[in-house]
Amino acid sequence: MIDLHVHSSFSDGTDTPEALAALARRRGLRALALTDHDNTAGVARFLAACRAGHLTGLAGVELSAAVPSGTLHLVGLGIDPGCAALQAALEQVQEGRGGRNRRILGKLHDLGFDLDWAEVARQAGDETVGRPHFAQAMVARGWAASVQEVFDRYLAKGAPAYVDRFRMTPADAIRLIRAAGGVAILAHPLTWIQDLTQLDGAIGELFEGGPAGLEAYYPSHTAEETIALLRLAARRRLLVSGGTDYHGRAVKPDIELGSGSGALDVPDTLLEPLFAALGPAGHYHREHVA
Repeated sequence: MIDLHVHSSFSDGTDTPEALAALARRRGLRALALTDHDNTAGVARFLAACRAGHLTGLAGVELSAAVPSGTLHLVGLGIDPGCAALQAALEQVQEGRGGRNRRILGKLHDLGFDLDWAEVARQAGDETVGRPHFAQAMVARGWAASVQEVFDRYLAKGAPAYVDRFRMTPADAIRLIRAAGGVAILAHPLTWIQDLTQLDGAIGELFEGGPAGLEAYYPSHTAEETIALLRLAARRRLLVSGGTDYHGRAVKPDIELGSGSGALDVPDTLLEPLFAALGPAGHYHREHVA
């Protein structure tokens, strides 16, 4: 069992990179990829923890791309976190996050919540402030029973305190992942386009000029959807990936590392094609198991 889509406290997860590696070992995972949102700051610590724990670990990132409808995220696997072009783009995204956070705080004030920035920053500690930290601060104040309730009522897309942020184009996101030596994976593809026929055509336009893949294995996918996505990947000659999108029990309490909501099982056999596409220059720690 492997998990190629995981978040740490360096973006909007609750577990440190070291804690993620340790948890993966306890749960019997063979491989793990750290794919924080617009952030590679935890990758070095993560790979070091994987080496120490004899766990295969992949350097990754998750980028959001601007699309007219739906949500398009691209996971970059095997990326070089020190790639100058990638880091320049991530700095631009982080600057956009700062402005977004100020606007979210203002909207919450307009809704009657006298939340202080220091309360939100305290939830984040030394890491980048994101929407989950606003939600955690509101739960701490007793304004909601859970982080999910805050998102549903105030912070989700379309909710009264939601603020969009700077997003790169899909083409730019893919170009950056490839420039960093990684493989671009379309994450949770059905959050972008639910109709599989339309998705097939859109993917044909999305990926050109290099190895790419899609996340067929995902906690919210039904067995039928997973099979359809595997067939789509085969038709398009795409790599197949999968992961839980784990953020930690405080953010997504129903998602467990490796198994999602309980039934997910991302097969180990996905690793060999991925390593072949990355080549020896890919950024990962590969633990050879006899």
